[in-house]
Amino acid sequence: MKEGIHPTYYPDAKVICACGNVFTVGATKKEIHTDVCSVCHPFFTGEQRIVDTAGQVDRFMKRLQAAQELSQTRGKKKRKKEILEIVDEDETAEE
Repeated sequence: MKEGIHPTYYPDAKVICACGNVFTVGATKKEIHTDVCSVCHPFFTGEQRIVDTAGQVDRFMKRLQAAQELSQTRGKKKRKKEILEIVDEDETAEE
């Protein structure tokens, strides 16, 4: 190995998760902060979490519900227009 070009290796680096879990790994930084780890990641926990960004999930769920209500009575294009009108009405009523 060439001298002076490699970062310092810390065999006991701390990894701190946002959920509060702390464990050690080998790394080139002494302390690493992370948002998700194996204790809180949905793949390992088996629970589903939806991160809602500015109401996107709520709007989608409203559209899905409106589509299911109108699915058997209307054609596809008419149904899409009606769904968007229903969602828009709900959003303006909430504001």
